Amino acid sequence: MAFIQIEYYSESLGQFRQVEVLYPDASEVTKDEATSTAIPVLYLLHGMSGNQHSWTGRTHLTRLVRYTNLIVVMPNTENGWYTNTKYGVNYYDAIATELPQVMRRFFPNMTDKREKTFIAGLSMGGYGAFKLAFLTNQYAMAGSFSGTLQFDMNLRGDTPQEKAYWKGVFGEDEEFLASDNHLLNAAKKADGKTKFYAWCGQGDFLFPANETAIADFKTIGIEVDYRTNHGTHDWYYWEKQIELFLEMLPIDYVKEERLS
Repeated sequence: MAFIQIEYYSESLGQFRQVEVLYPDASEVTKDEATSTAIPVLYLLHGMSGNQHSWTGRTHLTRLVRYTNLIVVMPNTENGWYTNTKYGVNYYDAIATELPQVMRRFFPNMTDKREKTFIAGLSMGGYGAFKLAFLTNQYAMAGSFSGTLQFDMNLRGDTPQEKAYWKGVFGEDEEFLASDNHLLNAAKKADGKTKFYAWCGQGDFLFPANETAIADFKTIGIEVDYRTNHGTHDWYYWEKQIELFLEMLPIDYVKEERLS
């Protein structure tokens, strides 16, 4: 599995951006896969305070996908909530539209087919994965691990700095609740062709929000494969979830050999 670090100029953001990519080595996949012109791709999103290094730095992701013909794209979007912010930084456009185009220029044998394109993320990245899937209708499967699927306004803090931050990203509360940044509104634009998976531990501070969001999605016809157990908001559980998600994808996932 090749590990590639890319810096490119983003027209959407007006600045250079960084992305990490895991790319399957021809020597570690089958002969047919090595010559494939439509390699499946997984966009993997980080949480708050994270960056493009988060997944490879905190999990064994490189090892997990070593023998699988899958491109994994991990962009850096800072703490922008995969949103076109009120302060004029268009993180949503940069990920939803521009990033796939940039990646296909770098990797012309990366698929452009929805059935082989997937997205997932943790915490803020779980929010981003569902939001992008709802609004773009370009992913076959979307996964959220401890995702911020519903905003409890009390969790956003009440200091002047915290209020300024959230207002800068989403605007006033009323504006957020009426916009596509509110996932229930975004979900109403989904075409019903994406499969959704969500997990949140019962010890996670976001567990009540996930319970509410999943119930709300169901009322408008969005079915989510929702699972929970005793977990918390921690990389120990997110590594387990990314491995499970890889197993669920409609690809030829090759699990590593382990002692029984």
